[in-house]
Amino acid sequence: MRLVALTVRAFRNLRDQTLDLPPAGVVLVGPNGQGKTSLLEAIGYPVLMRSFRTNRDAELVRFGEPGFHLDLQFERGERRRTIGATVRPPERRKQLELDGETVTRIVAVAGQWQAVVFAPEDVRLASGPAAGRRLYLDRTLALADAGYLAALLRYRSALRQRNAALRQGRLEVVRAFEPPLAAAGAVIVTRRRAWIAAMNSRFGALLAELGESAADISLAYHGDAELAEPAAWAGRLRAAGARDQARQLTTVGPHRDDLVIRLAGHGLRWFGSTGQHRSTAIALKLLELETIRDAAGSWPALLLD
Repeated sequence: MRLVALTVRAFRNLRDQTLDLPPAGVVLVGPNGQGKTSLLEAIGYPVLMRSFRTNRDAELVRFGEPGFHLDLQFERGERRRTIGATVRPPERRKQLELDGETVTRIVAVAGQWQAVVFAPEDVRLASGPAAGRRLYLDRTLALADAGYLAALLRYRSALRQRNAALRQGRLEVVRAFEPPLAAAGAVIVTRRRAWIAAMNSRFGALLAELGESAADISLAYHGDAELAEPAAWAGRLRAAGARDQARQLTTVGPHRDDLVIRLAGHGLRWFGSTGQHRSTAIALKLLELETIRDAAGSWPALLLD
């Protein structure tokens, strides 16, 4: 996987331009605030059509502009391809292109261009809240498994609509979105748990290579294992019905789960040292790289901030 050229228009503080990238790669050096991270953000955006820094497209638009445009040319194996996105917030729909053809669904373009970002804030994978680790799991598995990405998009859609119905007090609509929520949610729980179980020994080996004690640190999934079965959802949602109505949001499902990192049986987030947090975050990013490589048959591009 190699980036050949990047075109940016009205993206963050970057000047409108087309950059040709050499096969050996690029190192950017310069003062803070000159757009180095923004350039990496532009390169990484078409991977899943979202930024690794924010989930709000409006924040990516240069001040005073109605939207932004990105276009990448890249080589995957022996084939040269193009992928593009035009985004005009606050509209939710993005105008997407793959090899010059208009594409209407993100699932059709996601993962065609593959890249993994190492950024300073990635240490929060070990030390930060659960939301960052859930996003890590979703990104890694979505890029390695198109079926996971499709289930994730269905789940998020059903969850968003169920929560809207809870806020409106429309209980019949709430119940209508529970079957698709259960079907997609069961896929997410199943594949997250399977990946964690399969990666635990490799995670330990990577930590050992980084100088940590592999015997002390391990991965686990924190969530309701029964939700791997669609049939279990009806009872769980029914039991949580009063709580969901009071809070006006769905309190059952993988959107509340966590990838737990344990140090000698205790949460690394609370008991690990700064060095252990850093080593663990690096090991997780290396797992992301290897998972995508194994699924795609080639290494993704590597973006180091």
